[in-house]
This record gives sequence, C-alpha cells and structure tokens, in this order.
Amino acid sequence: MKLYCLTFVNMYYRRKILLAFLQQFENGLEKLRLQKLVFLFSQGLENAPFHFVPYKFGCFSFQANADLGIMTKTGLVREVDKNWLVEDKLNYYSQLKETDRKRVKSILLLYGEKSADELINLTYKKYPYFAINSTIAESRLTPDEFSKVLAARPVVEGTRLYTIGYEGNSLEEYLNKLIRHGTKLLCDVRRNPLSMKYGFSKSQLKNACEGVGIAYLHLPEVGIDSEMRQNLETQQDYDLLFQRYRQECLPATIHTQQQILSLLEKHHRIALTCFEANVCQCHRKHLAEAVAKLDGFKYTLQHL
Repeated sequence: MKLYCLTFVNMYYRRKILLAFLQQFENGLEKLRLQKLVFLFSQGLENAPFHFVPYKFGCFSFQANADLGIMTKTGLVREVDKNWLVEDKLNYYSQLKETDRKRVKSILLLYGEKSADELINLTYKKYPYFAINSTIAESRLTPDEFSKVLAARPVVEGTRLYTIGYEGNSLEEYLNKLIRHGTKLLCDVRRNPLSMKYGFSKSQLKNACEGVGIAYLHLPEVGIDSEMRQNLETQQDYDLLFQRYRQECLPATIHTQQQILSLLEKHHRIALTCFEANVCQCHRKHLAEAVAKLDGFKYTLQHL
C-alpha cells in the first residue's frame, strides 16, 4: 500500500488524463482511438498535456505512448493487442482539475462514440497538417480534402543549414519545428547523445526522426567532452570554452565539416542539433559558422 500511494503522489498529471480517458471506456480503449481523443482534448490548450506530430496514421504523441508504456511497468496499465487497459481501480477522472473534467466530458460527448476509422477521417479533415505523413490519407479522403493535406505540407525553397537546440521543448514541438522548416536530415553534434529529457537520447531521437521522414546522423567527433562543460556560469565562461573549441576541435575536424557541406548539398535542408536553446551558449554555432566558411558554401545559415 505504501508503494502504491507513493506512485500516485508522484504521478505526472498528464498520465492521470490518459488514465481518466481509459476509465471512461470501461477501463480500456484502442490505442489509436486513445491517441485521437487525447489529441482532440489537447487542441487549443495553452499548456497542453501532450503535443503531437504528423505520423504515419496522423496525429501521434510519442510522450503519451511512452507514458502508457511506463505505466504498464508499474502495473497501472496493461497492453493487450491493440488496446490499453487500466488495471488500477482508483478514479483518476475525479483527480483532474474541474476544467479538465469538463473538457474530457465534452470530448466524449462529441467523439466518444466514433470508431477509430471515423476519428482518423475526422482529424485528417479538421487538422490536415497532421495528415501530411499519413500512408493512408489519400485513400481516406476525397480529392478536395486530400488537396488540403498537400497544401499543409511545408513549402521550402533554397538550401539551408539550420542549427537547433532542444532545451525547453517537448520532442513533438522540436520535431514539428524541423518539419515546418523542411528538414530532411538531423545531424546530432553532441559528443555523448544522452539526455535525461524524454526523446532526446540517441536511439529515441533517431527513431522519432525517422518516423516523421527525417534522417538522423550522429557526428560525435565535432562535440565537446562533458567534463569541459562543467562550471559554465557566465557568457564569458562559454566564450572561453568556444575559443578553445575553435582553436583545437575545428581544425582537427575539417573532414567532418566537409561531410556536413556535402550532406547539405545532397539533402538541401539539414540541421545541426545540441541541447542549449541559446545558440550563443552552444558549440553548434561555431561549427555551423566553420562550415559556412568552407569553399563551396553559398547557402543560408539559420539558427532556429
């Protein structure tokens, strides 16, 4: 009992929302229907519990799927074929904020009786951006409806080298930014591609990128050792670190910089990624500027 109470107290609020939805359907729901209903619940909310990306069957939240997977390990949820089932008897709907209870009830009244196929069609029509990577959209929609999906695909012109940090973003917000800028390849320039933040360790990020049509490549040789990043408190500390990076690492990695330029010429839109949101506190700025100084670089460099 003590372990159970601790689990409940420390539970992320967003997981209570997932459990509340499942409990409204006799404690179980198809995976695809749950994704669509939580997507509809999250639309228009300033601080949405989950963000979504355009995936192979439309809107999809990697975080929601991961949360459900974690809850199977703690015994709160059970995975059976294409369904999630709640094992816990605690009423999670009653644990939600009043505004969220009303929103759950509203979503259920509007969409609770709809099948997975009906929810797919509805979200494709109402939110065409989230159908741009769908493998079934064209077969589900009329020509006019599908034309809106095509129109929602990002229109990008020219070749651009981007840099982007994931600090302060969910995995889905980060991926949507890459998608909207037409990114075709993500180059991870961290020395050690590990993160305490969900979705940004190497295998997670690679799988997520490939799921939305973005290739992934890790280039550790142009990263900075973690011990060199200790005790960075002021911009001057960062500037001294990056001075050393320009003097030592960049001259030793000309081949990798030329590789990045070749990849840019091939894919037209690539992004160099690391952690920091502030590009002035990240080595990716100096790496990108070094690539931009190479012979043959005649493109645009943009920090996202």
